[in-house]
Amino acid sequence: MASLCVPIHANVTRPTTARHVPGVSYRTMPYSILSVDDEFDVTELLRFHLTKAGYEVFTASSGREAIETIRCRRPDLVLLDLMLPDIDGFGVCEILRRNSATATIPIIILSAWATTDARNVGIDLGALDYVTKPFSPHDLVERVNRLFRSCADPG
Repeated sequence: MASLCVPIHANVTRPTTARHVPGVSYRTMPYSILSVDDEFDVTELLRFHLTKAGYEVFTASSGREAIETIRCRRPDLVLLDLMLPDIDGFGVCEILRRNSATATIPIIILSAWATTDARNVGIDLGALDYVTKPFSPHDLVERVNRLFRSCADPG
């Protein structure tokens, strides 16, 4: 089946003004977040809390669906479960990091795997953070807020 998406290039930027004033955000669109988890309850919990915080949230329930969604919509952040039905989260992370159009998209892994080895592999594959389930939705929203604030503040 042919994709209906137009390829996304790495030089696509979000609209901003030319002058930066510290502490003032000029973003004209909400940040977009892709939540990837095969558990519907988890994606809906994340959608509820992140939408309430002002983010645009879309979801995927498998690794393949995540890769296609990222290619089509290029989110500002990916929240990625590791235990997915086809391509696991480690594989998704590796695929995204090997593609220049997706290599810089921040990834936060959300997983029930609470081992140090799993965390280290996730971070080694390019994830910025690793959050174990169960997690506090409030704390996760705060992590996301901090991430976007740090990206928006060039100084």
